Amino acid sequence: MPVILQTAALLILSNVFMTFAWYAHLKNLADRPWWIAALASWGIALFEYLIQVPANRIGHGTYDIGQLKILQETITLGVFVPFAVFYMGQPLKLDYLWAGLCLLGAVYFIFRS
Repeated sequence: MPVILQTAALLILSNVFMTFAWYAHLKNLADRPWWIAALASWGIALFEYLIQVPANRIGHGTYDIGQLKILQETITLGVFVPFAVFYMGQPLKLDYLWAGLCLLGAVYFIFRS
């Protein structure tokens, strides 16, 4: 499998974990003290790190850290929007599209050489 696909697949999976770690407690643990939410988030984030670190190590042999960061940020938005809309029940905003187009521009510029 090409390095870019390995890296992207692992980054997508890690972003799913991290998005839940950062935001799911706002829905699932809203009635609990903040420190319980923090512990739950840290537990989820551990799995994110176990996937994200290999993703960046695989990708770093082919891509520089700027490219990896832009790839990760683009994937983050791609994971966050469905999470916000379908899991958190937030309205779909046109601003997500504009932000996505800006990130696609960032991808173009960071990978064009």
